Amino acid sequence: MTGPRTGPQQHASQGGAFPALRLAAPEPSWAIEADVAVVGSGVAGLTAALRCATAGLRVVIVTKALLDAGSTRWAQGGIAAALGEGDSPEQHLADTLVAGAGLCDETAVRLLVEEGPDAVRRLIDSGAVFDTEPGTGRIELTREGGHHRRRIAHAGGDATGAEISRALVAAVQDVRASGTPGGGSMETVEHALVLDLLKDAAGRTAGVSLHVMGEGQHDGVGAVHAPAVVLATGGMGQVFSATTNPAVSTGDGVALALRAGAEVSDLEFVQFHPTVLYLGSDAEGQQPLISEAVRGEGAHLVDADGVRFMVGRHELAELAPRDIVAKGITRRCQEQGVEHVYLDARHFGARMWAERFPTILAACRAHGIDPVTEPIPVAPAAHYASGGVRTDLAGRTTVPGLYACGEVACTGVHGANRLASNSLLEGLVFAERIADSVVGAASDGARPGPPVAGGRELPLPPAEARGAVQRVMTRGAGVLRSAESLATAAAELAALDPAEAGAVKSAEPGTETWEAANLRLVAAVLVAAARRRAETRGCHWREDHPDSDDSRWRRHLVVTLDPGDPRALTVRTTDGTGFPPVADHAAKPAAEPEETP
Repeated sequence: MTGPRTGPQQHASQGGAFPALRLAAPEPSWAIEADVAVVGSGVAGLTAALRCATAGLRVVIVTKALLDAGSTRWAQGGIAAALGEGDSPEQHLADTLVAGAGLCDETAVRLLVEEGPDAVRRLIDSGAVFDTEPGTGRIELTREGGHHRRRIAHAGGDATGAEISRALVAAVQDVRASGTPGGGSMETVEHALVLDLLKDAAGRTAGVSLHVMGEGQHDGVGAVHAPAVVLATGGMGQVFSATTNPAVSTGDGVALALRAGAEVSDLEFVQFHPTVLYLGSDAEGQQPLISEAVRGEGAHLVDADGVRFMVGRHELAELAPRDIVAKGITRRCQEQGVEHVYLDARHFGARMWAERFPTILAACRAHGIDPVTEPIPVAPAAHYASGGVRTDLAGRTTVPGLYACGEVACTGVHGANRLASNSLLEGLVFAERIADSVVGAASDGARPGPPVAGGRELPLPPAEARGAVQRVMTRGAGVLRSAESLATAAAELAALDPAEAGAVKSAEPGTETWEAANLRLVAAVLVAAARRRAETRGCHWREDHPDSDDSRWRRHLVVTLDPGDPRALTVRTTDGTGFPPVADHAAKPAAEPEETP
């Protein structure tokens, strides 16, 4: 039995009481000094970096590919905020709470919806260009699943993420070239895979280690030394065979945080987007997304017989929250013995397709489907991690000096199922709050001591373990789950752990083996949480427990990695639906603490 984890203040006072785990890797051979290291270059990472630099801090951005190659650029639908006439933050809050299926932290959601409109306006002031209504100049708004109002701002029709990424990258390049009036600076390290958190002898964050993959400004393993690290690494969709996530989304941030001793929460709630272009049962890797905005503009879901099967299942039919639509599609496929349904938007006509959804139109045609003249075959695929590294409202994790923002974080906003287009807004709002916290902490001038060596080195699985993890998770922990399927998945994932399998030595360190290790770890945590949550709630669907159980399960699961035995996961439940600030954990005793091997 394991009690509740203490907050950042208690960690700091305990000194070396919390030993680190780390990936097998060479020692850093070079280092960069900074005030804050931001890992990731989507809307969350770049917003935090720009705000910190504007306040006069030295910022280093570490990104796995190019600055504009993260998950943000793939976001099609838009960004949700109460910007339209007749809309309000209260209405946005209500829709978010319904989608979250009883597990949203209302304080966090209220912060999101109230601060969101002004955050979007600041994004526009920084150069992002959204689509506007002809003649009025007002931001054009659309509707998506779970929203009772048209509150989704979009850009380039269906290229919102690409436009936001463009604007933020341009702003970063300006700061990188000339600095800021307050003396802030920015350096970027591209093609760099973050490895592990660095700590000083008192257990405080002292930076990160990373590996530059041959195309950046440094070669090999190095480090960024900084008293603050912001994880903005995106999701972990690559843990499944088919996903809307780019290839870089391998759960690196969550895995790093676990090895550093941080808490993660709600990882069982993986949202499967209902309408992903179906490319065959053997399709793997990133799949083309058919934005929810297509349904928001009036497209219909139909089965193999042409029947609109979502009508009557929910008051919003095709625009029900994503978990409900994904379940509806899966059920109809089971009933008919097929692998996909269809999204019919032929009534849009050629002009609307070309003007409103040019990106989706091109993607469909590239795969031999013309949505102007034929229905689009669609099926659910892994899309978004509603859970992640547990934070408070300032983005602080349970490790002092470590912050998390965007999809890698669990702020309590999304609960058991993210409301459509809240993700970009969450990244934007909480990145600003993180930056303010980092700047405030930097004002006292305190810096950590030098990083300490040591910690248990975790052996690496072979590179081919990546594909094995994806197949295991798709079979056992996908849209449909059961005690049997999850137990099988847990056993198969354990067999992929070099330590569990009795491997004499680690696989050779390198990008592919590090990513495989990260995927195996986050998969094991997801399965452990999914096995414990014996109910169906939000996007977690247990065939053997088809109903929600508020009396027992309207609460969060929190998972940590045991540094004494990295094969053991500590899984505990919170004492209710609230999502207390991480610094207050000691005053919030956990219920039902348990350990899962």
